Amino acid sequence: MSAIKTALKAAKGALDAHQYDEAVKHATEVLKEDSRNYHANVFLGLALEKQSQNEESEKAYTAATAIKANDPLAWQGLISLYEQQGGRKLDEYHDAAIHLARLFMAVYVMDDKTRCQTVVDKYTDLARKCGSRSQYKRSLEILLPGNELYDYLEGRIPHPSYTYKKLAEIVEQDEKEKINHEIGQRRTRLGAKVDQVTVEVKREVLQESDLEVLFQHVIDWTDDEETRRLYEEKLLQHAYDTLTALPGPQKAGKREEVIRLARGLVILKHPFALAWKIGLEWQDVENIEELDAGLLHEYIQFFPEDGLGKVFRAYLGSEVSVFPKRAPSAEDKQDGTNGDAEDIDPMTAEDRLVLMTDGVADIPSSVLAHRLMGEYYLHLEEYESAAEVARKARRQLVLESRLSGLPFQNISDAVDLVLGTALVHHQAPRHHPEAKSLFEGILARKPANSSALVGIGLILEEREEFEHAINFLERALRYAPSTRIRAEAAWCKALNGDHAAALSELEECLPFLNESDLRTKNLKAQTLYRMGMCMWNLDTSKSSRRDRSKAYARYISALQADMNFAPAYTSLGIYYTDYAKDKSRARKCFQKAFELSSSEVVAAERLAQSFAKTSEWDLVEVVAQRVIESGKLRPPPGSKKKGISWPFAALGVVQLTNQEYPKSIVSFQSALRISPKDYYSWVGLGESYQSSGRYIAATKAFEQAQKLEQELGSQVLGDTWFSKYMLANVKRELGEYDAAITGYREVLASRRDEYGVSIASLQTFVEAAWNDLEIGFFGRAIQSAREALETAKDIVTWRKDAFDLWKSVGDLCSFYIYIQSYIAEFPTQDVRGLLKFDCNLEDYTLLADIDEVDLAAFDSSLSDDSARSMVECCSFAAILAQKRAVSCCTHDPHARAVAWYNLGWAEHRAHSCRPGSNHQGVKATKYLKAAVYCFKRAIELESGNSEFWNSLGVVTSQLHPGVAQHSFVRSLYLNDKSARTWINLGVFYLTEGDVQLANDAFSRAQSVDPDYAQAWLGQGLLAAQLGETSEARTLFTHAWEISSASATQIQRSYASSTFDHLLSQQHASKDSANLLQPLLALGRLSKLSLVDLPYDHIRSLFQERIGDHMNASHALSSICSALETEYETSESQETLGHFAQAKADLGRSFLAEANFEGATENAETALDLSADDDQQNATRGKTRLSAHLSAGLGHYYLGSMERSIEMFEGALEETQGDPDIICLLAQVLWAKGGEQERAMARDQLFDSIEKHPGHVSTTLLLGVIAVLDDDRDTIDAVSDDLQLLRSRDDLSPAQHHQLAQVLNAVAALYPGDRNQASAQTSEAATAVMLGPSLPYGWRQLAHLTDDPHPALMAILTAVKKAPPGGDLSAEDLSEAYTGTRAGGDAQRSIMLAPWKPGGWKALSRI
Repeated sequence: MSAIKTALKAAKGALDAHQYDEAVKHATEVLKEDSRNYHANVFLGLALEKQSQNEESEKAYTAATAIKANDPLAWQGLISLYEQQGGRKLDEYHDAAIHLARLFMAVYVMDDKTRCQTVVDKYTDLARKCGSRSQYKRSLEILLPGNELYDYLEGRIPHPSYTYKKLAEIVEQDEKEKINHEIGQRRTRLGAKVDQVTVEVKREVLQESDLEVLFQHVIDWTDDEETRRLYEEKLLQHAYDTLTALPGPQKAGKREEVIRLARGLVILKHPFALAWKIGLEWQDVENIEELDAGLLHEYIQFFPEDGLGKVFRAYLGSEVSVFPKRAPSAEDKQDGTNGDAEDIDPMTAEDRLVLMTDGVADIPSSVLAHRLMGEYYLHLEEYESAAEVARKARRQLVLESRLSGLPFQNISDAVDLVLGTALVHHQAPRHHPEAKSLFEGILARKPANSSALVGIGLILEEREEFEHAINFLERALRYAPSTRIRAEAAWCKALNGDHAAALSELEECLPFLNESDLRTKNLKAQTLYRMGMCMWNLDTSKSSRRDRSKAYARYISALQADMNFAPAYTSLGIYYTDYAKDKSRARKCFQKAFELSSSEVVAAERLAQSFAKTSEWDLVEVVAQRVIESGKLRPPPGSKKKGISWPFAALGVVQLTNQEYPKSIVSFQSALRISPKDYYSWVGLGESYQSSGRYIAATKAFEQAQKLEQELGSQVLGDTWFSKYMLANVKRELGEYDAAITGYREVLASRRDEYGVSIASLQTFVEAAWNDLEIGFFGRAIQSAREALETAKDIVTWRKDAFDLWKSVGDLCSFYIYIQSYIAEFPTQDVRGLLKFDCNLEDYTLLADIDEVDLAAFDSSLSDDSARSMVECCSFAAILAQKRAVSCCTHDPHARAVAWYNLGWAEHRAHSCRPGSNHQGVKATKYLKAAVYCFKRAIELESGNSEFWNSLGVVTSQLHPGVAQHSFVRSLYLNDKSARTWINLGVFYLTEGDVQLANDAFSRAQSVDPDYAQAWLGQGLLAAQLGETSEARTLFTHAWEISSASATQIQRSYASSTFDHLLSQQHASKDSANLLQPLLALGRLSKLSLVDLPYDHIRSLFQERIGDHMNASHALSSICSALETEYETSESQETLGHFAQAKADLGRSFLAEANFEGATENAETALDLSADDDQQNATRGKTRLSAHLSAGLGHYYLGSMERSIEMFEGALEETQGDPDIICLLAQVLWAKGGEQERAMARDQLFDSIEKHPGHVSTTLLLGVIAVLDDDRDTIDAVSDDLQLLRSRDDLSPAQHHQLAQVLNAVAALYPGDRNQASAQTSEAATAVMLGPSLPYGWRQLAHLTDDPHPALMAILTAVKKAPPGGDLSAEDLSEAYTGTRAGGDAQRSIMLAPWKPGGWKALSRI
C-alpha cells in the first residue's frame, strides 16, 4: 500500500512540475498494482491529456468514472478533454455534461446551481459553435420544460420561447434541405416525374415532421404578440403544405386543423392572405350572396393590391353585385374617409373591367375570383370571355379539390352554370351539346335550379323543339318567377306558331320593364322586337307589313329602348328592302345589325348578296368569315334546325375568284357537309377541283350536281346549263373529247348563242384532232378537223371577229399539212367561204409584201389539184387564218402577241413544206423572212415570253446564226426548264459543228424532261455523227418508244438505224419480230409525208422481210414510177441508180409472189439500167447480183433453163465464184436433166468445195447428188465431211436440220452392217446429242420409235425456239405436235399451220 501511495504522490508531484512522462510512468506503476485505483486513472488521464494522447486519456478517464461514477473529478477531466477536441467528441460530451450536471444538482449543496449552469452553458455553447444542427438541437432539448435540468436551473437558462424558436429554426432548415436533397436524387431515376417526386418527398418529410409542435410551443410560451402571429402564420402554412401533400383518405383531420387555424386568424383580423383565402375560397356556397360581405370589405382593406382584393373591389362596386353598397361608418367619418376604396373612388365600367381582369391575372389559382369574373362577363354579355374564365375556374377547382380533399359541389355547380350559360349564347349552337350536358348534371342534383332549366329551354329553343323548350321555361318560372323567363317562354310560343298568345304574354311583360334599369334595358328592347315579329307573322299581307303602326313601330321602339339591339336593325332592313323599296336604308340597317352582332345571319346574307352584285369580293369574304366565326352555322347533334351553308359557299366563291383553289375546295366541302343538297355548292366544288387540276374529283362533283338537277328540277334550281358546261370542260381536260363534245352540244341545244360554249366546243375538236395525231389515229384526227370546221362555219356567222375562232381555223388547216396522206380531202371550198365571210380584204394583206400570201394567192393555188399544190393551199389557208386572228385582237396586247406568234409558225410551216425548203432559194426564204418578222413583233409586245425567243432562234438558225444563238440564250434566261429550247440550242450547236456544246445542251434537256423524245433523238444524232452506231440505234429506239406518232424525224432515224443494223446482222435479219416496230414507224411516216421515197423504199424492204410481198410490190411499183418521173425531169445518174435498185427489188418481190414474168422483166430492166454505170461500187454490185438471181430463178420457174443458166453464170461473174451462187447454179443445171448439165453441176460443186472447204450448202448438195447417183465412194467421203460439219458451233438450226436429213437418208439407204431402223435411230440419237435444244432430232427420233418421250421433248424444244425465244417457224412448230399421236396435239398442229398436211394426217390417225 505504501508503495502505491508513494507512486501516487510522485505522479501528483510530476503533474504539478509539468513532468508528464514521469506522471504517466508513476500512474502506470500504480495501475499495474491496482488496476481499479481511481486517482491513478485520473492522474494518468490528465498526464496523457497534456501529452495530446486524447484516445488514451479518454480511456483512463472513462475507467475512473466507472470506478467512482459519482465523483466529479474524473467527469470534469473528461469534459475538459472533450472541450479541447472541439466538435469531434460532441456526442460523448453531451452524455458527460448531463451526468456531471446531475452530480452537481444532486450531491453538492453549495454553488451547485452555478457550477451546474456552467456545465450546461459550456456544453450548449460548444454545440452551437462546433456541432451540427442536429447536435445543437440535441443540446437545446435539455433546456426545454419537462427536463429535470430546466426545473433545477429555471431562471438561469434562456426562456423556453427562445429555445423553442431556435429549435424551430433548426428543424425548419433541416426539412428544407432534406426535401431538396431527396428531390434532387429521385428526379434522376428512370421514368421519374418532377411533380410526382416532389409530392412524394414532401409527403414523407412533412408527415414525420414535429415542426408544427414546435411552432405551437412558441405560440404558447411567447409573450410577444408579433412573434405569436408570426408563428401562427408559419403553423398555418406548414399545416396547409402538409394537407396538400397528404393522400386523399388522410386529409380529413389535417383539413379541419387548417380550417380552424385559418378561421382563428380571420377572427383576429390578422392580415395573413392564406388564412383569408382559405376562409373565403373554401366556403362551398351555392350563391355569392351567402358570403359575408363584411369579410369581403375587410379583405379589400387588408389586401388592396392583392388580385382577389382587386376583384372584390370591382365586383362590390358593380351593378351586378348582390351585396348592398356599404355606408361610411362613424369611424370612417372620424378618420376623414368614406369607407372602402370602392365607395370613395367610383369607377367606370371600363375601369372596373380592367381592374377585375388584372386581379384575375394576378391570382390565377383563385376559383372565387374566376367565378366573380365569369358572372360579370355574363352580365356584360361577353360570353366567349365568360366561357374561357369558367373553364379556367373548373380546372382550378379540380386542383383545389384534390389539394384540400373538399368536394366543393356547390361551387362546381355555380361555375358550371356560368360556363353553360356562356356556351348557350357563344357561337350558338356550336357548344349546345356541352352546355346541355352541364345543365343536366346540375338538374340531376338540384331539380329546382332555375338557371339550369332556363339554359336547357334556350338550347331546345335553338333546336326548334319549342314545346319542350316551353315546358322547361315554365318549370323555371314556377321555381323562380321572372319577367325575363316569362318573356322567353312567350317567344317560344311565337316560334311554335302561336303568335297571338305570344303577343299577349309579351305585352303583359312590358310594364315590368324599365329603361332606366340597365338590367332590363336590353330585355325591354328584345320584348318590343319580339312583339313586332309576332305582328309581322300574324298578318303576312303586304298592306299589313307596310303599315308603320304595327311591326315597324315596334322595331323602332325596340331601338329607342336600346340602340344596340341588332335583330331590330335586321327586321328594319328586310322592311326597307321588300316593302319600302329603300335599298340605301336597307343596306345601312343590315350593316348596323351585322356590326353589332355576327349572329345576325339574315342581315349578313343580304349584305353578302349586295356586295357580290357589285363584285366587292373583299367585303363578301369579310362578311362570310365573320358569320363562320360566329359558330351559328352548324346545328347541334339531334337538332331539328337546318344548318346554314351559304357563308361557306360565299367564301368559296371569293376564294375561287381569287384563284385560291385549295381554300375554296375546303369552303365548298364545309358548305356541303351542312347542306348536302346544295346544288350550287356542288358546282362550285367541281369548278374548284377543276381549277386545281383534280379532274376526277371535279367529275364526281359535277355528276352529283346533275343528280340534284334531276331530283330538284329546273323550277327549283333555275337554269342549270353551267354544270353541264363545266363537266364538259372537265372531260376535255381528262382527254375524253367525245364526252366533252357531247356535253357542249347538249348545252348549245338550249343556248345556241353562248359564245363561250361554242368556242370551247371548237377548241375541243381541235384538241381531239391534235390528240389523235399524237397517238397515230390520223383518220380520226382528220374527221375531228372536219367537224371543227363545221363548228367554225357556224360561229363565224355571229362572231366573226373572235381571235380564238381564227386561231383554231389556222390550226385546223395545218392538220392537213401534218397528215399529208389526207391532203386530197382538204375542204377547199369550205375554207374559202370561211375566209371570205364578211371579211376586210386588208386583213389578209398583212405581210403580203414579204410572203406574197393573200386571198388572190390562195385562189390561184386552188387551180391545181396536185398533191404538192394542195399542201401549198393548206399552208396559205393557215397563214390567212392567222392573219385574220391578228386583226381581231388589236385591243389586247397579250392576244396580239400570241397571234403574231401563231402566224410566225404558220409561215415557218409553209417554208418547210415547199420543195427545196432546205436550201436558201428566194421562194423558200420569203416565208422565213415573214416568220422572223412575226416573232419579232411578238417579242416587241411581250418580251418576257421565253417561247417567243425560242421560236425566233429556230427560224433564224440558217439565216443569222448569231441572232439564233442570242435568242436561244435569252429564252433559257427567261425559262431554263424548257426542254424544247435546250434541244433547239443543241441542234443549233450540232449544225455549227460544236459537238461538246451540243452534247451539253441535249443532256440538259434530258435532265429537265426525261420523257421528251426529242432530247434522246438529239443525243442519237450526235452519236451517229461520232460514228457510235450502236449507241445511236439505242437512243433512236428509246426516242421512238416514248415519242408521239407525229414525230417524223424520230421515225426516220429509228427506221434507218434499225435497217442498217439488220443488214449488218445476218441472223437478226431473219427475226420478223424485230421488224414490226420499224415497219410501224415507216407506216406512220408514209401517212404523214406525201413523198418520202428513201423511207418508202426502206418500208418496202421491211415488208419483204416479213413476207408481205404484195404490199412490198405495190410500194416498189409506186417508187419506180416516182423515180422514173423524177429522172425524166432531172436525168440525174443518182436517180437512175436508185431507179435500177428499185427495179431489182421489185423483181425480187414479184419472184416471191410467183409473178415470174414480172420478176424477170424488172430484173432484166435493172440489169440493163446498171450495165452502163461507170461507177463500180458495192450498191451497184448488190443490185446486179439481186437482179441476176431474180431473173435466173424467174426463168427457171418459167422453164427457160438456158436463160436461167445464163443469169446464174452472170451472177457468178458478179460475185467471182460465190459458193452460194454455185449451189443455185448446180441445182438449176441438175434440174435441166441432161447428162452434160448434171456433169457440169458436179464439176462446179467439186471446184467450189476445193476453193471453199467446209461450205455447208455445197457439201450438202454433193451428198444429195451422190445419193441420187448411188455413188458409194462419194457418199463415204461426203458422209465423213457431213459428220465433221455437225460438230461446228456456227451452224444455224436450219443447217442442223438439213444435215440430219441427209445423214438420215444415207443411213436408211446404206445401213452397212446394221439394219435400216437401227442405223436411222442411231443417226437420230446423234442429232439429239449434238443439238439437244433443237426439235429436229427429237422429232426424227419420235417417228422412229414408239417411246412417247422424244415426241414430248420435240414439242418442248420447239416451243422454246418459237418467237420470241427463237425464230422457229409456225410450220416447224406444227410439225413437232404431229409426233405425239394425241388428238389435242394434232389439233394444235392444225391451228398453227392449217395449210400443212401433217396435222391433218395426224388427226386422221387418232
